[in-house]
Amino acid sequence: MADNVAGGVSLRTLREDDLPTIFEIQLDDTARHLAAFTDETTRDRDAYLQKHRKFLANDAMIMKAVEIGGEVVGSVGAYPVEGDIEVTYWIRKDWWGRGVATAAVAALLDEVTVRPLHGRVAEDNLGSVRVLERNGFVLVGSEDSFAGARQATITELIFKLSD
Repeated sequence: MADNVAGGVSLRTLREDDLPTIFEIQLDDTARHLAAFTDETTRDRDAYLQKHRKFLANDAMIMKAVEIGGEVVGSVGAYPVEGDIEVTYWIRKDWWGRGVATAAVAALLDEVTVRPLHGRVAEDNLGSVRVLERNGFVLVGSEDSFAGARQATITELIFKLSD
């Protein structure tokens, strides 16, 4: 992994003034396609900001800004879904392939000590599969689900971290 900057990754609590930056990061079409499971708010700035302000106010959700050299380059978090805790992450495309997502998830796992944790990714999102595997998540299943960003039903891989 040339140009690995993982050692320079830090997390801090996501703030409301970070939301416009996070909105801009997630507008990338390639990233949206790979993430697959996005909703209509991803293209509507006001709706996106309103939705994420509610997330920030929800104590059950852990939302962190991912920084490199003081610059926000993405987000990482954990949130409850149907009795499970799931991890999520989104890194700006120009930082892909340099260990940033892997380092950000590892840092999150140091803070979020509840186990098990779950992660879900589109089957063809090989980068996210590697991020989860490098952090100890194990593939435990799959299901076909409707992916809003693709307007199609796709296979979603389900990962679990037990320890």
